[in-house]
Amino acid sequence: MDITQFVESSIGQWKSQRSAHHMIFSHFEAVRSEIEIVALTPDNPAAIELCQSYGIDPSQAVVPFQMSWEGESDWNDEVLKGSTVLVPIPDPHVPNQGRLLRDRGYAETIPAAARYHITADDVFVLITEYDRAAAEERIWFVNPNLRFRVSTIKTSDGTGVVTASFSSELRSLAPA
Repeated sequence: MDITQFVESSIGQWKSQRSAHHMIFSHFEAVRSEIEIVALTPDNPAAIELCQSYGIDPSQAVVPFQMSWEGESDWNDEVLKGSTVLVPIPDPHVPNQGRLLRDRGYAETIPAAARYHITADDVFVLITEYDRAAAEERIWFVNPNLRFRVSTIKTSDGTGVVTASFSSELRSLAPA
């Protein structure tokens, strides 16, 4: 699997169940959400702007996409909602590695440029370093309509785990 196949396999509507352990608060959280992943054209203005904000030629981008989510947590009554544009920039010298540009990060809601690689057994690994934390996500497909995601958020120096989570994501299929 390469980055294009990974993104194309991810396009669609997903129902997600996430279980997270927030170590710092000694709290366990359950989050249910709807996730929508849509493909963007290479000439999408938001994708081009994101590339330019990192000084990257937009022609290096492949399969830009947008991810939107809305969910509920058992921790509080707040609706979790957001959207981000993501632009993969493959490394031209190393297969299945590159950068993933985001206009909104996972651990901190700031723009983020992460490193990704895809393992020999088709696990997408994303490592993002933020100002105050570092996140590692691993996403893999069990079948075309079920994927799993494991995430850890560590302190910026990497010495402590702040949050660990597991998500199962089921593609919403239209009725036949």
